[in-house]
This record gives sequence, C-alpha cells and structure tokens, in this order.
Amino acid sequence: QVLLVESGGGLVQAGGSLRLSCAPARDTICISYMGWYRQAPGKERELVARITSGGSTYYADSVKGRFTITRDNAKNTQYLQMNSLKPEDTAVYYCNAGGDSYYCTYEYDYWGQGTQVTVSS
Repeated sequence: QVLLVESGGGLVQAGGSLRLSCAPARDTICISYMGWYRQAPGKERELVARITSGGSTYYADSVKGRFTITRDNAKNTQYLQMNSLKPEDTAVYYCNAGGDSYYCTYEYDYWGQGTQVTVSS
C-alpha cells in the first residue's frame, strides 16, 4: 500500500541536481521523523538522510555535503535536495515517514512507492 507520494526523480548528468519531494497520501497528525532511503539493483536498501520533528538531521557518509533534507511541517512534506550527483547515486529512492513511541505515543512506518534517480557519467 502506498502511503506516501513522491515526485522529482529523473535522469540527470553527473554533477547535476535534482530535488525530491514527498508528502503523505492522507493527512497525518503526528510525524516523528522523515527520511529517504535508496536501493540500487541487487543491493540492500540504505538510509540516505533523515530529519526529526525537532529538525535534527542525519546523512549517510556517501552523501554528506551534497544532499540536504528539509521538511515543511505545515504540509507534512519533505524534500531531498541532491547536488553534485554521481553515477553511484543511481537508485530507486523511497521516502519514509513515521512515528515513535516518545513523540507520537505510538509507532508506525510509512513508505512511498519509490522514484527512479538515474545519473549518467
């Protein structure tokens, strides 16, 4: 079931930029964290970036300094600005949003259907 809607993927040349967007398919009252994962063919899904309700961020070492995650709490929308893209960034990118027991009092984990990002050399 698709609970998050993504957009912004596509084909870009190495060194170029893309911005991914993601929003819940339905209104969500409580979100503890939002983030992006990616999965290349034959590889495990990996966490790329995450942002919490308080605004703290995490980035995988491979994207630090190139990717920036932000969120609009009013819209419950998250963005991933991807700069200086490399062929190694080619993957299906999945947005993620969820709640934890501390901030939301219950746990859940929603996913988008994925958007393809292809970086040519």
